[in-house]
Formats: sequence, structure tokens, C-alpha cells
Amino acid sequence: MEPWRTGRVRQITQETHNTRRFWIEIPELERFDFKPGQFVTLDLPIHEQKNKRWRSYSIASWPDGTNTIELVIVLLEGGLGTTYLFNEVKEGSELTLRGPQGVFTLPDPLDRDLFLICTGTGIAPFRSMVHYMQLHNTPHKDIHLVFGTRTCKDLLYAGEMRELSKNMDGFHFHPTLSREKLDGHHHGYVHGVYESICVAKKDAWFFLCGWKEMIDEARNRIGALGYDKKSVHLELYG
Repeated sequence: MEPWRTGRVRQITQETHNTRRFWIEIPELERFDFKPGQFVTLDLPIHEQKNKRWRSYSIASWPDGTNTIELVIVLLEGGLGTTYLFNEVKEGSELTLRGPQGVFTLPDPLDRDLFLICTGTGIAPFRSMVHYMQLHNTPHKDIHLVFGTRTCKDLLYAGEMRELSKNMDGFHFHPTLSREKLDGHHHGYVHGVYESICVAKKDAWFFLCGWKEMIDEARNRIGALGYDKKSVHLELYG
């Protein structure tokens, strides 16, 4: 188990109306090594009991040899952890954190198509994975990032993902809006998007990250498409 360390918040930016990006440096380390898809746990001063103070967030940046990581966090109404992070934490603040943790990481070798299916800030681990693959020229088959939000203004890293889809062979970005119809975007929920692509039933892995309801439904639908449980990997929040 990794020890608890002190992180210092270097930068905070407002990304959408209810999400912020936090860049956190771990000064005691020269470099913070992790695998794309892993997370860190923050110990926030919001409760007397330890386990009620802990909040885990996927790392949205990719391993770059530095000691700074990025987290993207959505403000949850009534959420003690995110209320603290949004109201009390400023640039220069210190946070207690532990990591990296988790096994939600890329298969090796990447010898099947890859479906990265997410809602909201669930895009964080997939952003890390895709940038890492591009930087390291990782051999891969087709990659489909299916990202569901309510409206266009809720999309995170959309410009970045569109750029990657132009420059990275085999990478396909599918922004999917449930409450808005826009050219260049799917309308509805993520499930219809991957189901239409999977009609051919090619070998695939499915990585799911987001709210429990989306993940539960996706697992059922992927099973109904004929894929076995070992093809599905998930990271749950909420």
C-alpha cells in the first residue's frame, strides 16, 4: 500500500459550470509514477472517522515523468467531499493523498477493439489511457470513446478528443448528448452507440466508468450482445 503523502494544489481551472480541474504536485517525489486508469484517494478534513473522509478520483493526466497529476472533479449537490474541494481548496492549498491505486488499466497486448464508455467525469481514466497510447505509439486495434453527457456544455476535453481522433489512427470519439440535438454528436444515451458499432460482434474489451445506473445497464446490454463477463472492466462511482 502506498503511504499517505502531502500534495500541493498548483492550479485550479473551471472546466464546465460544475466541474473543475485540479493540478496537484507531490513535492516529496521527483516523479509520480502510475498506470493510466489508476486513481488517488484524498483524505479530506470533513469527518472524524477516517473512512468517511476518503474520496477517490481517477487521474485525468497521463504519466509524464513529473510529480504533478491532474484530477477533474464534479461538484455533487450536498456532497461533503466536493463541497470542501470547491469551497475551501485554493491554489497553494495542501491535500493529503495516497496512490496510485487500482487495477482499471489497459490490457496488454491490445489485440481486440477497445470500447471506452463513460459519463461525466468518468472520462478521466480514458483521457489518460488514450494520450498514453498515442505518446508511446502503443499498437492497438480500433478504439471507440463513447462519452455521454446531458448537453454539449457538459462535455469535458471535447476539443482535445476531436484533435486526437484526427491525429491518432483507429481512435474514434463519439460524444453523445441525452438532452440536446447537435450536428456531429449522437443523440440519446451511450448504449445505442456501442450497440450499433458492435453489430458485427468483433472481439472487444469494454471499459466502463461512471454512475452505477449506466454501468449496470451497459453490463446487461453487452452481455445481451453475446460478450462474456471477462470482456467487461469497470470503475464505479456514486
